[in-house]
Amino acid sequence: MDPGPPVIPGSLAESRSGTDASRVDRQPQPPYIVPATYGGSGRNRRDFRSEGMGEDDVSRLSGWYPQPDGSQRYWNGELWSDAGPARKSARTRAGITDRHRADPATLAGGVALALSALAGALSSGFGGAVFMSGLFALVVAVVALVRGRVAWARLGSRAAGGVALGASLILMTAGAVAVPPNGSGTSGPATTSIALQTTGAAAQPQAQAEALREAEAAATADAARAAEASASASAAKEADAVTTAVPPAKAGTALAAASALTVKGRAPKTGYSRDQFGQAWFDTDRNGCDTRNDILRRDLVSRAMQNACKVMAGTLAPDPYTGTTIRFIYGGASEVDIDHVVSLSDAWQKGGATWAAGTRLALANDPLNLLVVGSSANRSKGDGDAATWLPPKTSYRCAYVARQVAVKGKYGIWVTAAERDAMTRVLATCPTLPLPGPGSASTAADRAGSQAQPAPGPAPRPAPVQPARG
Repeated sequence: MDPGPPVIPGSLAESRSGTDASRVDRQPQPPYIVPATYGGSGRNRRDFRSEGMGEDDVSRLSGWYPQPDGSQRYWNGELWSDAGPARKSARTRAGITDRHRADPATLAGGVALALSALAGALSSGFGGAVFMSGLFALVVAVVALVRGRVAWARLGSRAAGGVALGASLILMTAGAVAVPPNGSGTSGPATTSIALQTTGAAAQPQAQAEALREAEAAATADAARAAEASASASAAKEADAVTTAVPPAKAGTALAAASALTVKGRAPKTGYSRDQFGQAWFDTDRNGCDTRNDILRRDLVSRAMQNACKVMAGTLAPDPYTGTTIRFIYGGASEVDIDHVVSLSDAWQKGGATWAAGTRLALANDPLNLLVVGSSANRSKGDGDAATWLPPKTSYRCAYVARQVAVKGKYGIWVTAAERDAMTRVLATCPTLPLPGPGSASTAADRAGSQAQPAPGPAPRPAPVQPARG
């Protein structure tokens, strides 16, 4: 039987009599509580009466109503549902629903937490992420302690806020320990904390990144300046050690001779040309062979000769500069050169520009200053001195530098300070190496033989024959 609409005690519906009143289900109702579907729980009928709502309207509010057996029945405004098991109130049901639904405030809080952790991770790695998460939790916990609760964070009381505060402090401590110190001596999270206090939560990621970039740039600049100063000091010490603390050398050694060379600056190359050193491969020793073939015969093995002078083929075994074996064939690809150990250009800039022509001719053809070498190594050398070029074959460097010292000592060619230091460094590894002898070649070649003989003049024309007179 349909009991009719619910009746609120003391309402006009309760005072009705007759058939209609007998149809009304007179189960006891909560004295003042109005169902949550009309305005929310906690509002009573006195409130609605003060708002001008009639009793009949209130009695027809839809909602769940308790029954004597403890069950609940639902009134939808027109009909009752069948009696059912006891049910929780609308407020409780709403609470259950809220617990499983992410409201906008909860989503916003989660996004803010994620952004804070991301900013810390980008600037300081894992430790920065932990620190920034703890800092965010600290702010939320303080708000919970002041207001009593933070609903979106599920902090429903000040006690919960206190627990959150302790957890946030632990997170911040762990993050600060995990972040390595940067170049300025201040950890990334500490710098971030100061930035947050001064610029506010809205500028946290940008302020943190900017502070870290400035600190890293300053640290890099300081490190570069320190490295440059250290390198300069080391170079100065090394130069002083070489120039002022040359190890003792015995007389007659290349090391002793290098220390005795005159040190001056390099003069300009103005006016230099190969022609300033006379005819190429001039026969200064007057043996009937030009200097080029003399040196090829001296340095090549397995030679093939055209005559007593001219070398047609041979093997350079090995190339003193590289240690490789090179085959020479006259007229073929130019795979070997005859190198001036002290280049003519270097000699010109260190005294040779003022020499007599015979001295320059002698240097250009002196066997002491000539070596058959591989063409590639010789061309990489150019006119470099010991300060700018040394043979790739390290085991030959002592002999090479000793030969340069001998040539420069013989002709009075000076050296620069850097060149003398480079010579001393090399020869200090072989301090007993003797200085090569000067050889038999003179330092002033006779150029008379280098002048071309004048071509014979035309034969005199015969005198005309006078006709005989009769």
